[in-house]
Amino acid sequence: MKNKILIVEDEPAMVAGLRDNFEYEGYEVISAEDGVTGLERALADNPDLVVLDVMMPRMSGLDVCKQLKAKRPSVPIIMLTARGQEIDKVVGLELGADDYVTKPFSVRELMARVKAVLRRVSSPAPAPEVYRFSDVEVNIRSNEVRRNGNVIDLSAKEFALLAYFIAHPVEILSRDRLLDEVWGYENYPTTRTVDTHIVHLRQKLEPNPEEPRFILTVHGSGYKFVG
Repeated sequence: MKNKILIVEDEPAMVAGLRDNFEYEGYEVISAEDGVTGLERALADNPDLVVLDVMMPRMSGLDVCKQLKAKRPSVPIIMLTARGQEIDKVVGLELGADDYVTKPFSVRELMARVKAVLRRVSSPAPAPEVYRFSDVEVNIRSNEVRRNGNVIDLSAKEFALLAYFIAHPVEILSRDRLLDEVWGYENYPTTRTVDTHIVHLRQKLEPNPEEPRFILTVHGSGYKFVG
C-alpha cells in the first residue's frame, strides 16, 4: 500500500513540484489550497501524513493543526514555516506538529523528514537489548560491543550504524536511507561517509574484513546485515 500524503499549500507551483517528487518516491498525493479544505480533506481522506503550510487562506495552518490533532491525534503533521517565524515553529510543535521545515527548503530535506516521521509513527518492533552474532555481542542499552569477550571500541556513529543494521536484519538499506536514519537530515555528509563507516565496522567485527559474512554489499542498492 502506498502512503498517502496530503499537501496543504496555496502556492500552485510548490504543490506541483512537491507532487512530482512525492509521486516519484512512490507516494499517493492529494492536495488542498486553503486551510478549511485542507482540514476537510484530512478528516475525510485519512492521509498517512500532512504537509501543512502555516500561512494559509481561510484558516491558518496553526488552526488546522490544532483542530486536526484534536480529532485525529495520530495523523502526523510536518509544518512549513517562513524563515524567521520562530514563534510559528514553537506554537506548531506545542499544538502537536511532529516536525517543521523552514522555507526555502530543499526537497531532499523534506523527503528525509517525511520518511523519518512515517517510520517513527509506524512503531516497528524494538531491537533486542542484547544481540549476538558469531563471536560478537552487542548491548544496545549500554552501547557496548564485545568480541570474544573483549570490549571493541566503536565511535558513536559506528555504534548507531550497527544498531540500525541489527534493527533491520536482511533488509537492503540504501546509503541515502542510512544517512537519513543514522546521520540525520541536517548537514548531509556524502554517501562516501557511509562506506567509510562500513569499512571500519568490518575491520572491527568481521573474521575476514575482505570477505565479509555479516555486513554485505548489495551492488547498486546499498548494504544488508545478515548476522
